[in-house]
Amino acid sequence: MGLRLARAERATGRFGGLWRGGRWSLPAVLLACALLAEAVGAPAREALRYARTAVADGELWRLVTGHLVHLGWSHLLMNALALVAIWVLVGRSLRGAEWLFVAAVSVAGIDAGFWWLDERLEWYVGMSGLLHGLLAAGLLAGSRDRRGESLALGLLLVGKLAWEQLFGALPGSAEAAGGAVVVDAHLYGALGGAAAAVLLAIPDRLRPRTGDAAGRFEDRR
Repeated sequence: MGLRLARAERATGRFGGLWRGGRWSLPAVLLACALLAEAVGAPAREALRYARTAVADGELWRLVTGHLVHLGWSHLLMNALALVAIWVLVGRSLRGAEWLFVAAVSVAGIDAGFWWLDERLEWYVGMSGLLHGLLAAGLLAGSRDRRGESLALGLLLVGKLAWEQLFGALPGSAEAAGGAVVVDAHLYGALGGAAAAVLLAIPDRLRPRTGDAAGRFEDRR
């Protein structure tokens, strides 16, 4: 009885309703910024996209804003639908502040990969790298409670990343986006998101599980 109660309390605190605690705040802000930038059009795209030479000249905001501008409305729509789908699947896995940390680490991982590993990449726009980071983190964070589902989706994600590294973008993705797909962004984002999820899990593993111990004692009785 005690063990089941302890588990229920943890599930309620961590996996309550999607809207409670501002769980949709991050995707809402991301989409609002992306919509505003796309509404402005080409001037915003030119001023905000990741551009290696501009970053080297000190325009550091591009390291963040480059992930919020898109090639066009079709590119934005594709990423918006993917973001909503990801949040439905794994949005309950972390809290609002934790998701913000995941987003920051994912973006940092993508930018670091671009800067040190893809020196020939002149410019980049789009949210897809960040989306891969959010999905990877959500699957890892939710694996303890939804092991089968997380494992299946995780294998699909790993398979997709492997395909892209070996053969390039998935068929039809470039046409849907309206331009070339930078597949390395997906890999860097996923690695960053996974790293963020691991870092977030460390305090939970160090915290004494007094509730579990009490529950196991009561069950044995």
